[in-house]
Amino acid sequence: MKPVAIIGAGITGLAAAFCLKRKGVPVTVYEAGGRIGGVIQSIRKDGYLAECGPNTILETSPLIAQLVRDAGLESRRLYSDPKADARYLVRHRRPIAMPGSPLGFFTTRLFTTNAKLAVLREPFVPRRRDGKEESVAEFVKRRLNQEFLDHAIDALVAGVYAGDPHNLSLPQAFPRLAELEARYGSLIRGQIFGAGERKRRGEVAKDRAPKFSFDEGLQVLPDTLAAQLGGAVKFNSSVTKLTPTANGWRVTAANGEAEFAAVIYCGTAYRLAELQIIGTPNSNSARTSDANTPNRSSALQVFSEIRYPPVASVVLGFRREDVGHACEGFGMLIPKVEGFKMLGTIFSSSLFPNRAPVGHLTLTSYLGGERQPELASLPAEKLIELTCEDLRILLGVRGQPTFTHCAVYPRAIPQYNLGYGRYRGLLAEIEDRAPGLFFAGHYRDGVSLGDSILSGCNVAGRVGKFLTTK
Repeated sequence: MKPVAIIGAGITGLAAAFCLKRKGVPVTVYEAGGRIGGVIQSIRKDGYLAECGPNTILETSPLIAQLVRDAGLESRRLYSDPKADARYLVRHRRPIAMPGSPLGFFTTRLFTTNAKLAVLREPFVPRRRDGKEESVAEFVKRRLNQEFLDHAIDALVAGVYAGDPHNLSLPQAFPRLAELEARYGSLIRGQIFGAGERKRRGEVAKDRAPKFSFDEGLQVLPDTLAAQLGGAVKFNSSVTKLTPTANGWRVTAANGEAEFAAVIYCGTAYRLAELQIIGTPNSNSARTSDANTPNRSSALQVFSEIRYPPVASVVLGFRREDVGHACEGFGMLIPKVEGFKMLGTIFSSSLFPNRAPVGHLTLTSYLGGERQPELASLPAEKLIELTCEDLRILLGVRGQPTFTHCAVYPRAIPQYNLGYGRYRGLLAEIEDRAPGLFFAGHYRDGVSLGDSILSGCNVAGRVGKFLTTK
């Protein structure tokens, strides 16, 4: 079988490489840095386990479970504690449990009577028919009301994208919501009638998908995949140029050149903008000059426009008796109107065992994002101080933390803002015009960890079909 090059050893690239290798396809994974896993990083220290990036994987597709089985990790997989399903939303400067049933919604203190009446009216709100791309904020105000936007959706968007609902595109960032309105005319009717269709496809909605990790954190997955790939992973090997050949592509990297039948780009959008692709045809959807010159491919420069706001992760450990809140649940989301520095907090040690020493808690909080990007650049000591100030008000934390760890991502999550469809369209166009070149990852197929895994598995399938027809 002809070899395939994969650029990027994050979870998408590793999943794609692992799936291809199982099909008997030789692979080489080029990683610009010195470690695998991308934003996934689990640190064990002093009895605590800190997740510096994502904390869980949502099992939304059978492909994710299949990858875990094929990697031999079923015995090390941990599903979240069923008692940790509760999620909290901050209102009136305190966390309030989100309702888990229709009856709970109509009795909750989270929303006013006007908001509850807005939900009853929602099935009768006409669907949009003019074809205009809406922001998340416009959609929520049209179908529900301002209160839902300010006190719920703003917090959700911060938790998922670290983004701004006034900028995020509804069909690009939350395509299922757009599909529900388009198909059923209502979010509520869509939730009811769409459940059966998801079940037939073997899919699970993200809000109902099982959450899991591993005994030593999420780092177990990329470490295991990389170990099974062996010497196929090339560290400190930044790829600078791709050149089409008679039989595929020549990859020029820091450690030399090699030829492959196909190439999969699994890096970030801003690194893609720096990649030189010789002979890439001009695109009708990009600002181009002469894309056949040996300079950086003008068709790719447009990807530098994609926003990646900075995010800081602050993991703190506390003695159980120093935290007033029970912290029995997934965590809490914080709307902007509440005036806190944090975007939200995950109750990490409630989700999985062995995340904190006996008698202690681990809390993982996030700051920055589009809401207050300047916070992410603060020194670690200041980030810890700000986080502790918010936690004292919200969770009744007393005293000093017994464990601290900060991780800052200067460019954390791609923002699927209004107009983002043109970037996805350009990627598909380049693939059509440059056979054997494929794109996958969080800048294309969704920003969650599960989305990135599925992106890698799916692109491996596409490449496999390409190789058999070549």
